[in-house]
Amino acid sequence: MRIVHIANFYGPNSGGIKTTLHELGRGYLRYGHEFIYIVPGVTNHSEMTQYGYKITLPSIMLPGSGGYRIIRNNRELKKIVESLNPDAIEISDRFTLRGIGLWAKRHQIPTVVFSHETLRGLASRFLPKWLPLRSMVDWHNRRLAHSFDHVVATTEFAAREFREIAVDNIVKIPLGVDLETFTNENRSLTLRRDLLQGAQLLLVHCGRLSPEKEPQRSIQALEILLKRGVDARLVIIGNGPMWAKLRELSEGLPVEMLGYVADRKRVSAILASADISLAPGPLETFCLSALESLASGTPVVASSSSAVGEFLRHAHKNPAGAIAGDNRFAFADAIESLAFRPRLRTIARDAAARLPWDSTVGLMMALHGIEGIGQQAPHASTKRKLKIAS
Repeated sequence: MRIVHIANFYGPNSGGIKTTLHELGRGYLRYGHEFIYIVPGVTNHSEMTQYGYKITLPSIMLPGSGGYRIIRNNRELKKIVESLNPDAIEISDRFTLRGIGLWAKRHQIPTVVFSHETLRGLASRFLPKWLPLRSMVDWHNRRLAHSFDHVVATTEFAAREFREIAVDNIVKIPLGVDLETFTNENRSLTLRRDLLQGAQLLLVHCGRLSPEKEPQRSIQALEILLKRGVDARLVIIGNGPMWAKLRELSEGLPVEMLGYVADRKRVSAILASADISLAPGPLETFCLSALESLASGTPVVASSSSAVGEFLRHAHKNPAGAIAGDNRFAFADAIESLAFRPRLRTIARDAAARLPWDSTVGLMMALHGIEGIGQQAPHASTKRKLKIAS
């Protein structure tokens, strides 16, 4: 089967969408299928990668986004997709690529769109309260669902706004985690000592530093802990539009901002060497960095209004972390409740082990109608030359 995945908001420093796309591509290739991914960039470019055939198209930089881009010309994009003769199309952008779904329907090409965001949450946070937000969101979600054969939500939290308007083509497929790269075996006492710089409790925040993810809450919680006499230090991994603001906010506090770390083994070592990982984003529909923390053996404190509690298994007797209200005091309380409990490392790893990427790939292949892991679609065995527009 030839699968074409189109994604905006993909770039050198992007996180969850980029990781998802790469892991899907790696999985499809492993089971004998073709994977082509089309992403925004500076110029037309194409190359074979370990994740599949990558096509980069000229794009527009979104102001204030910290480097995110969207493909500039959807008309040209459709021509390229048509030349690829795909068996199925996957979309990672519910806002600017809906027209690709409608075009694919006219050409009888099966489609899937990933709902990576909670539109209700985004609308509530960024749009004026006097607008009819609920009806606007419901209208958009119905149009989105009508434009594609399937809408994929990665958690019940993400699926809820579709289920409540009786969308019948919503499918829940959890994302996964690389259990070999992110592992407790990467825990380093030397690295931990270097990061602690004499403190006792090592906290880590890993993620994009953007307003909707509330990264300042990790710093605010640290400040509360210090006032309570907890000898803690915070390491922040990631970049984004709030970098300067967070640097200013952390002045005089035991905070180290590492920026974007490209080496995933290095990220895993930092996560594994920490005591607690923080995921304060209230709108997270999944949060791969939280799951990677668990895989690294590090429990997570997450926003109670996000989806992260689902894979923390917070409703179970032995959760892999804690959820907290969206304020600094609640986060500080949750951190203290988890501090210095070594058995949590095993619980965290076990929770992550329930969500391997291979499971995600298998569910996606089933959604595409591939009967059985590793079997190809009927006409995919015919070798077809890629016709890439230059």
